[in-house]
Amino acid sequence: MNKLIKLTKYRLFLPITCLLLVLLINVIKTPTFFNITINNGVLYGYIIDVINRGSELVVFAVGMTIVVAASAGTDISVGAVSALAGAVCCYVLSGGEQSTDFYHAPYIVGVLAAILTGMVCGAWNGFLVAKLKIQPMVATLILFTAGRGMAQLITDGQMIYLRVEHFKMLGASIPGVPLPTPVFVAIIVVIITMLLLKKTALGLYIESVGVNAKAARLLGLNSTMIQFLTYTFCGIMSGIAGLIITSRVYSIDANNAGLNLELDAILAVALGGNSLGGGKFSLIGSVIGAYTIQALTTTLYAMSISADQIPVYKAIVVVIIVTLQSPEFARMRKNITAKFSNKQNMKEAA
Repeated sequence: MNKLIKLTKYRLFLPITCLLLVLLINVIKTPTFFNITINNGVLYGYIIDVINRGSELVVFAVGMTIVVAASAGTDISVGAVSALAGAVCCYVLSGGEQSTDFYHAPYIVGVLAAILTGMVCGAWNGFLVAKLKIQPMVATLILFTAGRGMAQLITDGQMIYLRVEHFKMLGASIPGVPLPTPVFVAIIVVIITMLLLKKTALGLYIESVGVNAKAARLLGLNSTMIQFLTYTFCGIMSGIAGLIITSRVYSIDANNAGLNLELDAILAVALGGNSLGGGKFSLIGSVIGAYTIQALTTTLYAMSISADQIPVYKAIVVVIIVTLQSPEFARMRKNITAKFSNKQNMKEAA
């Protein structure tokens, strides 16, 4: 019993438990949820769909985690920035045409243009937050509202179609590889980010600035630059996610690309056990949170719940999960655990 009590104190205990509970519901309600089939050398199934569709959310969540940790604020523009980055990529590769069967520019140029767009947008947000000291949600609200409008200007209000098989690979799969390509993109993003945070002092700097920016500045840290870099990094992640989103449908729809994913990214950070007040963070926790949200979404679809009703069910589950991770609930759990331990010790003493 004492081992179980110790286990509950681990930071990732609740995120993992929440994910397992969502998966357990599928065992009961949808027995075929874990069935995996192979078609043309590619894996298919509900669980594969969770891993696949959750990949761009993982990329978003990685950037959002760093931003929240450093600034105690959220970047609500990531969905719009991904749409803008996708629009730039498609415009460059299509040469401005509404539909094309071949690239008008090298593919790598389109990829770099999308990532650069995300980086510039992130840098803009970072300038407003870190330098001008504007509250993060207000600062990122600018691109949240203007980002899709800018994407519409680039595409002239039309959807741009890139009917090139090569363009679909990033959002689908590479011939001969059974797992979808977005899964590998998410893995690479997580590994590179973890190496940057763990193998350098950057992770410690971000946590220090997030806990107390003024105190960190007195210790010699450039709090402004650190916050600026985290928002720039978040913008890059949005650009990468935008590439995946557009590749899935080999087109760009500025109105719907990345729509509401900023909310799922924030929830992923919260479900991962990270404090939205900044400071210490867990990247793996955010990854687990992202897949929990996607598993929940896929579960609701598997239960034949309509798309219009899914946000209601998702909101209920998220409220329950966030409540379980709240500081007040943690104190209640700690008191109950302490009372149980005292009773057990008294019985053993007797």
